[in-house]
Amino acid sequence: MINLEIPKKAKTLVNQAHQAAAEVFRPISRKYDRAEHAYPTELDMLAALLDGLNTSGEGGAGAAGVRRRGDEKETGNRNGGNLSTVLGAIEMCWGDVALLLSMPRQGLGNAAIASVADDEQLERFKGMWAAMAITEPGCGSDSAAITTTATPDGDSYVLNGEKIFVTAGQRADAVVVWATLDKSKGRAAIKSFVVEKGTPGFEIVRLEHKLGIRASDTAVLRFENCRVPKENLLGSPDIDTKKGFAGVMQTFDNTRPLVAAMAVGVARAASEETKRLLDEAGISVDYDQPLATQSAAAATYLQLEADYEAAYLLTLESAWMADNRKPNSLQASMAKAKAGRSVVDITLRCVELAGTLGYTEESLLEKWARDAKILDIFEGTQQIQQLIIARRLLGKTSGELK
Repeated sequence: MINLEIPKKAKTLVNQAHQAAAEVFRPISRKYDRAEHAYPTELDMLAALLDGLNTSGEGGAGAAGVRRRGDEKETGNRNGGNLSTVLGAIEMCWGDVALLLSMPRQGLGNAAIASVADDEQLERFKGMWAAMAITEPGCGSDSAAITTTATPDGDSYVLNGEKIFVTAGQRADAVVVWATLDKSKGRAAIKSFVVEKGTPGFEIVRLEHKLGIRASDTAVLRFENCRVPKENLLGSPDIDTKKGFAGVMQTFDNTRPLVAAMAVGVARAASEETKRLLDEAGISVDYDQPLATQSAAAATYLQLEADYEAAYLLTLESAWMADNRKPNSLQASMAKAKAGRSVVDITLRCVELAGTLGYTEESLLEKWARDAKILDIFEGTQQIQQLIIARRLLGKTSGELK
């Protein structure tokens, strides 16, 4: 059975992540929100500490993701690296989601490498900070419509195309690029490639100015006759039309619970700050009384808390399933959909409940409301998650339900 309580062995990690969020992230949160594109140098030492936790096997608190274990003979429940990483990400994003996305070697590309790289690649790319490049000017939520090409040429692939909205695209050491080996083969031909910075033909075009997560750089990348060694392809080079898109989509089984965890962390931050402000205003929230008997502010707050708890539990479930070698694609999308929608609703409603304090820079509530929206968009929009969930529940293919 699924046990969603925080396991004892993860409590130390959760405590350490919360301390880092409170003592490192929170104090500099507003500073780097205003100083968009400036690299937060305070993160270097913290990143080194997280590297140590990952190396020791304790699991880091960042967004790097973890590798699924393949030992099918083991029995019993496992609370492992996926759950620990999700719990750590919740705490860190309670501090600041943009700063977590700015952490060296904690990029979403690292989660992709953890998901599908072989043992040799894992060792070769160890210690590398990897961003993820999927979205294109003409391709957003429909990842299968990718037009960036990867053409075999001797012992290399030649990449041509443009990617947009690449988180940590300028700062990262490498980018995991999704490209197609053969457009006529559709989804099955899409593969992911690790492209290191400095590779000829790899250009950073510009950085975007954004609504939220301003401390994190978001780049536009161009690949023009960019030669990538064949050993930098993640997964099998074979185009298997029966397996289809499953190979590269496995990446999302790791990254979607992480993004859901980020949303849960931001939602909790806003909820706790709003509760503090309500207490100061003399508005009591009574958990033993019906909503109809309480003030409108208290009733609204209780509804937001219920929404938060649902997102939190779905997120832990998706991570637990990964740790216990269970297919979690449906649960990963459910967690991402629920947490992504909830964090937007919760932060905006918290701004309303806080009144003028919620709308000014006197509090971080307005910043969290801006940061929240991206968590409902990247790694698959709200609408795409609902579509995936519907297909899974109804047993429909992408061709049958669009």
